[in-house]
Amino acid sequence: MRDYDELEEQESQSISFDFRGYLFKVLNLWKFVLLCVGTALLIAYFVNVRKQNVYKLDSLISVDNDQNPFFTANTSISFNWGGVSGKVGKIMTTIKTRTHNEKVVDSLQYYMDYLEEGKYRKIDIYKKAPFEFIIDKSKSQVLNYPIGIRFLNANEFEVFTEFEGSNAKAQKYGDKSVSRIKVPIGVFKRTYKNGDTIDLPFLNGRVVFKPSNTVKAGAEYFLKFSDFDQVVNTYKTNIIIGPVNSASASILKLQLAGNNKDKIVDFLNATSVILSKTELNRKNLYATNTIKFIDSSLADVNSNLKDFTDEMNQFRKENKVFDVSNEIVQISDELRQFELEKQNEESKLDYLNNLEIYLNTKTNYTNIAAPTSVGIEETNILNSVSKIVALAAERQNLEYTTKEGSGLFKEIDRRIDSEKNVLLETIDATKRIINIQIATINSNISSLESKLSGLPEDEQQFLKIQRKLDISQEAYDIYMSKRSEAAIVKAANISDLNIIDEAKDIGGGLIGPNKSLNYMMGLMLGFFIPMFLIFILYLLDNTIHGSDEITRMSSIPILGLIGKYRYKNNLVAYEKPKSAVAESFRAIRSSLQFIFSKKDTGKKSNTLMITSSVSGEGKTFTSINIATVYALSGKKTILLGLDLRKPKIFDDFNITNDRGVVNYLIGDNNMEDVITHTHIENLDIIPSGPIPPNPSELLMSGKLKELIATLKQEYDMIVLDTPPLGLVSDALELTQYADATIFMVRLDYTKKGMLQLVNAKTRTGELKNISFVLNFYRHKNNHNYGYGYGYGYGYGYGVYGNTYHEKDNPSIFKKIKNFLKRI
Repeated sequence: MRDYDELEEQESQSISFDFRGYLFKVLNLWKFVLLCVGTALLIAYFVNVRKQNVYKLDSLISVDNDQNPFFTANTSISFNWGGVSGKVGKIMTTIKTRTHNEKVVDSLQYYMDYLEEGKYRKIDIYKKAPFEFIIDKSKSQVLNYPIGIRFLNANEFEVFTEFEGSNAKAQKYGDKSVSRIKVPIGVFKRTYKNGDTIDLPFLNGRVVFKPSNTVKAGAEYFLKFSDFDQVVNTYKTNIIIGPVNSASASILKLQLAGNNKDKIVDFLNATSVILSKTELNRKNLYATNTIKFIDSSLADVNSNLKDFTDEMNQFRKENKVFDVSNEIVQISDELRQFELEKQNEESKLDYLNNLEIYLNTKTNYTNIAAPTSVGIEETNILNSVSKIVALAAERQNLEYTTKEGSGLFKEIDRRIDSEKNVLLETIDATKRIINIQIATINSNISSLESKLSGLPEDEQQFLKIQRKLDISQEAYDIYMSKRSEAAIVKAANISDLNIIDEAKDIGGGLIGPNKSLNYMMGLMLGFFIPMFLIFILYLLDNTIHGSDEITRMSSIPILGLIGKYRYKNNLVAYEKPKSAVAESFRAIRSSLQFIFSKKDTGKKSNTLMITSSVSGEGKTFTSINIATVYALSGKKTILLGLDLRKPKIFDDFNITNDRGVVNYLIGDNNMEDVITHTHIENLDIIPSGPIPPNPSELLMSGKLKELIATLKQEYDMIVLDTPPLGLVSDALELTQYADATIFMVRLDYTKKGMLQLVNAKTRTGELKNISFVLNFYRHKNNHNYGYGYGYGYGYGYGVYGNTYHEKDNPSIFKKIKNFLKRI
């Protein structure tokens, strides 16, 4: 019962993972790990040399709230965008918009690349190209095809390319339209002179040599055109903007990464300049609209002034009235002043009426002129108009980055509607006041006109024409003054965006590829991938590699160790008695004496059965050499070949297998006829004999029992060479004759499951006095100790694999596994 518990405990321990064994497996395959690490580092090297350098540069801009120095309460021609914080948010949003990046890409023509053939790829040389291509934006340029430019001499070049199909994708950069064009199939070449117009289906423009560059004959360069929208989207995505720090929220840093530092510098500087101009145009929006409104009004006033001047000149030619009395002049001046006031009020009323219609019928409020352009100084109207225009501009800017229907639009529209309702109410109240003022002025005009009614008709006519002329001149002067005021405000406006630090290539800026990181990743992958593979192989490996595994999996003792030793036959103990392997068999013989001494001493001879799990584990080799060492010690020994399916022991003794155990068991020969005396003193053998059709039935017959009983009377030692226990059941039938049993375990070959089979047979009592002998033992740091020599038995399953089981072709996985084992 104790042995049974010990075996159960051993099997449960064998289920746990052996970390020490895994570590030794890794150490055993250190060459493979080193090869993987070297390969990974080599790959990392090629990745590093093939990847283009990536640079990141930056520039600094500030967002200020610069007030126009000419801005006063009476010249309210500009409006505030909501403070510096509001401007910062708008600029950060604007710089990521498609519209802004379209302007920058279009101004720099970044949809056209100048390339040069490099070691691993075509390299973008940008400004370093010795020529400039003046593109014809009204015609199509082929997309994504490198067009070669080969210099022939100082004045001629050749355009060359090669198309695989008859049509290709092209784009006109004037209107950005994309189409399919017909192209010549195959190799294309055509020669041009410096500055010639190139008019091809796929290329349109002029190549102009740069005078500062020396053109080398045979030098080749390439032009490559990219889709405009894709280029814009790339820069829109890659450009980064944000505050330098929380303490300086109005100072923004622009950052951009790319492969060409010159292109990065130009893009960052161009985006700052264009953004500054855009913000200035927005700041001037109010003044610009006012100037447009005044210009349209000036045209009418100028026309009236001309007409009245012509009328006065014509009146003076036809009449002799050139002057009137001072009293009449004074009354006329008063009347002219009232009429001028009336005209001003009517201008205000017209502006308010037009503004009211505009607010009720339009949705874009960015084109409203300043109320001060017609003399309206009502604070509520000025503030409301300014707020509405600012909100309208903000909504227009939001359209570039926000999807229609967003809550942001609804909030801005709500604020615009609220301000618009207030303004409409203010307009109604102001119009009523203006109408009252106009009525008062009309009353004063009527009173003065009655005083002049007694004058002669020609004098009255003269005074009317003079008043109209004077009123038109004053109106003209007022409008010109307002226009000059708006122009001064516009000219004095400066952008709220200032460039603090332009982008500049001062060396450095390299951010990739991170060569150290690539090498580190290569080192890690080169180490952990083989470690993982070894781990998988270790988990899938169910063979026995060392004595420590056997002691962990089974309580059956290990009787001895046999090293690996290559020799021409199996008679190592006889022909090489001083070898380490011969000494191993003598040690096994000594150990067997302790086992035999425990049994009945009344018996003259001892019987030793040698078996294994499958063929190729050294069973026959061990049987021959153990029998030899017993015979050399003076014991009369006989070796029985009971492996009736695949007999082998006769070859090493240069005898035939014509007669043997089979002949005796079927009654063809007696015992003396089948016994063969060998050239080794005290050693006889009985070979298996011819292969029978029913080997199991013969071994179960009483004749075998009779034979062994007879042999025990004549021999001191009987060695039974039996079939493999794991393949056939014959060996179990022979255990009844054995005083001791040796189970051969070949390291790196025998399966762990076979030990479980032996444990099970031992628990049930089918195997008794069994011990393990380890074959192919090698002294290694990862497995116990032993002789550094031994017998070489070969590889594969041997002959039993062909006899009892049909041998399959090994899979690729098994081949790799066996290769790794041999490493």
